[in-house]
Amino acid sequence: MATPLTDQEKRKQISIRGIVGVENVAELKKGFNRHLHFTLVKDRNIATPRDYYFALAHTVRDHLVGRWIRTQQFYYEADPKRVYYLSLEFYMGRTLQNTMINLGLQNACDEAIYQLGLDMEELEEMEEDAGLGNGGLGRLAACFLDSMATLGLAAYGYGIRYEYGIFNQKIRDGWQVEEADDWLRHGNPWEKARPEYMLPVHFYGRVEETKDGPKWVDTQVVLAMPYDTPIPGYMNNTVNTMRLWSARAPNDFNLRDFNVGDYIQAVLDRNLAENISRVLYPNDNFFEGKELRLKQEYFVVAATLQDIIRRFKTTKKGGPGRTSFESFPDKVAIQLNDTHPAMAIPELMRIFVDIEKLDWDTAWDLTKRTFAYTNHTVLPEALERWPVELMENLLPRHLQIIYQINQAHLDRIAALFPEDMDKLRKMSLIEEDGCKRVNMAHLCIVDSLLHDLCSLEPDKFQNKTNGITPRRWLLLCNPGLAELIAEVIGEDYVKDLSQLRRLNDFVEDAAFIRDVCKVKQDNKVKFAQFVEKEYRVKINPASMFDVHVKRIHEYKRQLLNCLHIIFKKNQTASLTTAVTHFRPLQAAPGYHMAKMIIKLITSVADVVNNDPVVGNKLKVVYLENYRVSLAEKVIPATDLSEQISTAGTEASGTGNMKFMLNGALTIGTLDGANVEMAEEAGQENLFIFGMTVEDVAEMDKKGYDAMTYYKTIPELKQVMDQITSGFFCPKNPDLFKDLTNMLFKHDRFKVFADFEDYLKCQEKVNNLYQNPKEWTKMVIRNIAATGKFSSDRTITEYATEVWGVEPTDLKIPAPNEPREAIEETARALKKM
Repeated sequence: MATPLTDQEKRKQISIRGIVGVENVAELKKGFNRHLHFTLVKDRNIATPRDYYFALAHTVRDHLVGRWIRTQQFYYEADPKRVYYLSLEFYMGRTLQNTMINLGLQNACDEAIYQLGLDMEELEEMEEDAGLGNGGLGRLAACFLDSMATLGLAAYGYGIRYEYGIFNQKIRDGWQVEEADDWLRHGNPWEKARPEYMLPVHFYGRVEETKDGPKWVDTQVVLAMPYDTPIPGYMNNTVNTMRLWSARAPNDFNLRDFNVGDYIQAVLDRNLAENISRVLYPNDNFFEGKELRLKQEYFVVAATLQDIIRRFKTTKKGGPGRTSFESFPDKVAIQLNDTHPAMAIPELMRIFVDIEKLDWDTAWDLTKRTFAYTNHTVLPEALERWPVELMENLLPRHLQIIYQINQAHLDRIAALFPEDMDKLRKMSLIEEDGCKRVNMAHLCIVDSLLHDLCSLEPDKFQNKTNGITPRRWLLLCNPGLAELIAEVIGEDYVKDLSQLRRLNDFVEDAAFIRDVCKVKQDNKVKFAQFVEKEYRVKINPASMFDVHVKRIHEYKRQLLNCLHIIFKKNQTASLTTAVTHFRPLQAAPGYHMAKMIIKLITSVADVVNNDPVVGNKLKVVYLENYRVSLAEKVIPATDLSEQISTAGTEASGTGNMKFMLNGALTIGTLDGANVEMAEEAGQENLFIFGMTVEDVAEMDKKGYDAMTYYKTIPELKQVMDQITSGFFCPKNPDLFKDLTNMLFKHDRFKVFADFEDYLKCQEKVNNLYQNPKEWTKMVIRNIAATGKFSSDRTITEYATEVWGVEPTDLKIPAPNEPREAIEETARALKKM
């Protein structure tokens, strides 16, 4: 007679990763074998692991398709206000596991693959990361899409289907080397091409004044081919769409420009048009005024706005279709993710005025009520300012429209502040210092719902704390912790992360403390095995895992962290805690100083890791080619998260939230989201050090003198003397001269000013880590405080306060339910 399941065993069997039913598993196995045979044309004798991945991906996709079609039918029936999220970056990562979790298929798929004699983890590793973003901006967009679907919003993501995503990083002799990210070379099972919705996009040409108004003529046409990717919500049958555009040359491209017989050259030159979607610009927090980049930005918004207007005009079959644009802002909300899609503003004005023949004032009113804009950075080098000469050549009609918008804007400012020419100059959309340029941030602010510069109407400006999706950043990457939390507070936290507050009731619970500690240790052991396999580095899983993962920029202060590692190497004899420093860092290819920082870190790692006196007390591991799938491995294993930017430089950041949710403690300055994390968890539960924003401002007034710190802090002097003397590069002692010169003479981010306090704070970290019970209590308090940092909360705020839509927990009828069920649900939505 079988032993009855305990309550805990029942919870494990019916978990947040889905039910393992016999029928589910049998159906999945049947689908897998069918796709292996009919889609991939293989049998088990010759199939490769990649074939098996594709067979599984198509099987899981089958479960998406019915829901995807149902979702579009529901939106068509209910006609809700639609939200369009425009972003030049969507850093999606891998899709398979995320889809299985959101559909509740994870456990059933695990069992089916096991019964087929295959290894699920091996198949998941076959999937290429969709690295269509540089870092935080693109990953935030991906989290937002997940939340919009989970909250039942009729939302669409629009961007570019880059043929080559963020570069693959290789470290050779300590230097970063970039390789092309050919992520599509094996195909992409998650996308569906939609050639029937291909649209023309115009460039160049001239503006002709006609009796009917300005006309943009003699343009060069590029076609935009859409590829749709399904975005499933969590367990609600909603599957939204991300539509990415790919550039195609029209069949007559350039043929008229060649002599008869030069057909071959004409066909080869089609690549000029198709280069628009060839590659993602690999720059983070740096603006490069390249013509191809401006082409990309206009390409995506021109195609997207045509698509939006087509959808707006379409109504239920038998209806006349919308011909009036009066209700446009009531049915359409467009969110601009930073300034990159800002050309959508003059483009919508061009469509309204030149094509739909609305008068200027009506068009401008509709446009202002349609757009909202999010600014993600305060760094001046990151702000887009396009040369007027370039825009006049590429988009002549749009420049006219921008001038007209600017004139009305300046007239208003002049009326409010007569004779204040300095204010006019500062607030103008057109900068006239030297090269005339269009300030895209000003264009966005003048247009959007936050529609005037802050000094004019501060109440129009809102702050939205960013967030992360708990589906990917807990359920997917840290199933042990996700299940443990579900066991003590239930499963509802997955869609309401604020429920994590209830974990505070278990801070003193010895069994829970032990379980949390065990989950972390299991994650560390697993990650140590991965590192040994991938990087051939053996590490101690009992050591503290200290992680500083960022795109390299001087303001993020990877150098401060590196100086601390050198200091610890110098203090080897007195080290009481073994620490492994993981440094997954990437530099923009053209960023010289960032590449020098990588070289310094790898050089320090070589010295530290080969010093027999240091032994296992200190290790530095450089994790090359950091990407979403690697983040999913390293974050759950992290003990200490480094968030050490100069106060006042980080607009927000979301990496710190991911670490906090996964049980890492934070050492950081009061900058970006650290401020709110300290508010939520209590500053005593983070390791806060360094200058505040006010301290930095005061220092800027007095002047920052790096030499003062160098002369008065012996530990800092020793570290800097080692770098300057060539201790870490004896074959080329002057190798790091640019770095040391910057630190001594023109360090905008004041590394030395925070060095001493950083060392003291690291000592507090070291002392607490030696008391595992108290460390884990602080971990639990941190996890309990992460509820605010769900992207579900962020999107709910955007929806209600910016877009004018309400999230819903209505569940769209499943594909096996009759069509009438959709109509009933649509009626219920309209009544809400």
